[in-house]
Amino acid sequence: MGRRLALAAARADVSVLLEDVMPANLHHAQEWLREELGPEALPKVAFVTTIEDAVRNADLVIDCVPDELESKLEILWLVDRMAPPRTVLATPTTRHSITDLANCTYRPEKCVAIAAEASSLPGVAGAQILLRTTARTTSATVKLIERFWRALGFLPVFERETAG
Repeated sequence: MGRRLALAAARADVSVLLEDVMPANLHHAQEWLREELGPEALPKVAFVTTIEDAVRNADLVIDCVPDELESKLEILWLVDRMAPPRTVLATPTTRHSITDLANCTYRPEKCVAIAAEASSLPGVAGAQILLRTTARTTSATVKLIERFWRALGFLPVFERETAG
């Protein structure tokens, strides 16, 4: 999913920092993106080896960890502590309540769920993407997420989660 999102973002002229704890995965992503984008477009995507480097100046962070509670809590905990206060956190999940996950951060008003499994995200421009918000999600967060997905050619559909 990270590769596909990086590709779509680069094609939409959005800068991306791609991070993976496994150097081989990062190398494979770099090679794949070089083939897809060509060397001229690749500068829109930078490759980093630490979460801290990836989130240091981020407006939006989308994690691509497995949809397991421990993995989600760990990545949200790390990003929440390393990213600037303005950073919005988006996490793909079909198994977990975004309200519960958001309440484990210092920025619950800046957390959104991408209501899809990573492997089943739509790959076609114009497709709908379902995003779940909490009762505390701010309008500024919704606007940032909406602009991002629209820039990638998707139609964002928001649904407020009613219970955690």
